[in-house]
Amino acid sequence: MAADRMNELQAALSHHRAGRLPEALRIYKRILKKSPDHVGCVYSLAMLYAQQSDYKAAADLFRRAARLKPDLVDAHYNLAVALGMAGNYDGAARSYETVLKLDPRHVNARNNYATALLHAGRPADALSQYDLLIAQGPASADAFINRGTAHHALKRTAEALADYDRAIALRPDFAEAHLNRGNALVELRRSDEALASYQKAIALQPGFADAYNNLANIYSHLGRYEEAVTAYDKGLALQPEDSEARSMRFSANMQLCDWSNFQAERDRLLAAIKRGAVINPFVALAVSSSVEDHLRSAKKFSNLRFPAAAPLWRGEIYRHDRIRLAYVSGDFREHPIAYLAAGMFEHHDRSRFEVTAVSFGPEQEGIRQRLQGAFEHFVDVRTKSDGEIAALLREREIDIAVDLVGFLENARTNVFASRAAPIQVNYIGFPGTLGADYYDYVLADRTVLPPEHAPFYAEQVAWLPDTYLPTDSTRAVAQTTPTRGELGLPEKGFVFCAFNLSYKINPAIFDVWMRLLREVGGSVLWLRDYNAIAARNLRAEAERRGVAPERLVFAPRAPLAAGHLARQRQADLFLDTIPYNAHTTATEALWVGLPVLTCLGSSFAGRVAASVNRAVGMPALVTQSLAEYEALALRIAKDPALCARLKDQLARNRPTHPLFDTARFTRNIEAAYATMWQGYQAGRPPKHFAVPGDDAGRGAESL
Repeated sequence: MAADRMNELQAALSHHRAGRLPEALRIYKRILKKSPDHVGCVYSLAMLYAQQSDYKAAADLFRRAARLKPDLVDAHYNLAVALGMAGNYDGAARSYETVLKLDPRHVNARNNYATALLHAGRPADALSQYDLLIAQGPASADAFINRGTAHHALKRTAEALADYDRAIALRPDFAEAHLNRGNALVELRRSDEALASYQKAIALQPGFADAYNNLANIYSHLGRYEEAVTAYDKGLALQPEDSEARSMRFSANMQLCDWSNFQAERDRLLAAIKRGAVINPFVALAVSSSVEDHLRSAKKFSNLRFPAAAPLWRGEIYRHDRIRLAYVSGDFREHPIAYLAAGMFEHHDRSRFEVTAVSFGPEQEGIRQRLQGAFEHFVDVRTKSDGEIAALLREREIDIAVDLVGFLENARTNVFASRAAPIQVNYIGFPGTLGADYYDYVLADRTVLPPEHAPFYAEQVAWLPDTYLPTDSTRAVAQTTPTRGELGLPEKGFVFCAFNLSYKINPAIFDVWMRLLREVGGSVLWLRDYNAIAARNLRAEAERRGVAPERLVFAPRAPLAAGHLARQRQADLFLDTIPYNAHTTATEALWVGLPVLTCLGSSFAGRVAASVNRAVGMPALVTQSLAEYEALALRIAKDPALCARLKDQLARNRPTHPLFDTARFTRNIEAAYATMWQGYQAGRPPKHFAVPGDDAGRGAESL
């Protein structure tokens, strides 16, 4: 009988080796039906399933083989491989541990064990295994690049760079090491060296799409958008279905105001969103006005880039004398969010809230010093990994952690994916849903997020009264206003101002602006000097629409924020964009007395200017369509008395309406935090709620 089984097994193995898998499968199963504990057959059948990429079935059989023969190293090793291929990195790590107990010098097992630990979010443990691997020798470029990856995950970027350099020294033609070296240099803000590393990776491996994309990303970061587009094109030639790279290429072209293929590219990205492809959610805000599209893109991006990890907070109820509130951001620096929120941070009630800043951004002169004084605790975590930051929040028993970044550049979303705090809030950084279940609430108002939009948010909604956007009632404006002549503006004539960033401008809104210039003699459109190529392209687009290019005036970057604010007094009307509105820019214009004309969009990003207009008592400047927007802009431009009346109204409203009442706003947001905290203290799951408003002083005048 044993001889028969041996012959059967040999026949199955012969079929297996020859690639006749169905025949091999049939014989393996027949053997196991007669002899379920035949370890050789169990192991061989597991290998067959692994070959067919059925890793679940393979793992079950490798586990069975290991139980039948506990010292069978290959069974434990291949079990670990199958678990890793199935995405079960914790299980894979445990199996590799068993292999290493049986054979401490199993080099592949130790390398794979470290990699599994890295994928499981345990970079410190992975690092110790790579250290052992390198100590065992001989020196290997693969070992150094892998250890560099672990250092990189721990934000030990200098050490990561050193490891990538060692890998390159051992294997100068190692394209991936040059790519990783470039990534480390980006984090160290050594952009020119990073560019050289990416270019070297491409020279070594011309088909390296990731290197082209990373090269393009750094060109974009440096404002070299034309070179970014060229690099994205080369990457997309290699990977045409890379929708994320395509979305970034679209964004770079929008920064350049290059609309040569605008509609076709926009339609392609819209189709990608609808079929569930990955595109950058920030780009999606400018591509689509649909909240359903925004939810779909955010969910896909979060699941892929920032999947939920094992939670650090396990349901404990903290009992503190004050609510422990942490704002987590990389933008406690010269950044619009810092200028918006500085007053709010200062106004927090220290008797009720213990407020911490968790800062992972660069240290800069300017507003940084003010912000450091606004918080009870200011914790610089630039050198810490996402896991270490999450652990810090957990150790400090933070009740409410507020993400001020979302999907913006250098996001540290993995901190929130680790469920570091009982209540996690999406606020300000990203104007929309983050699409992840580990965010409990999004802070909004009923203009930016009307109740009927709530089903398209992964978070529960906390509605603030007035507006969701904070402002600083002490924001400095230069006392001296430059003359129109000094600003390059005509001394007479109507000045339309559109100081939004260039990526928010699209052909549809530009068509409206050009018709206004044609209708209003002597008028100009005052824009920010985004970049030389954008200015050239916009002037060419103006000429195509029958408008003299010199009627577009570009304001250079102002050396001081206070000076930038003061010069806006020389404009007559701020023209907003759609589907992505002015946000901080709108509040700046209103602060200096410049009326903002907006069109109400269909999603959060396109409704912010409406929110701030209503909060400052100027609802008549919120239009419902581009046709209405154009007609009202034309009416204001042709009626000097109406324009003056709007400016007078705004000047009267500024001190009496909620938009610039920082103390009032802070009371409202604290009421929202308190409601979240009370629900958590009572053991209730997060749910939608609205903070009651105070309607005093909110009367609005009509046109």
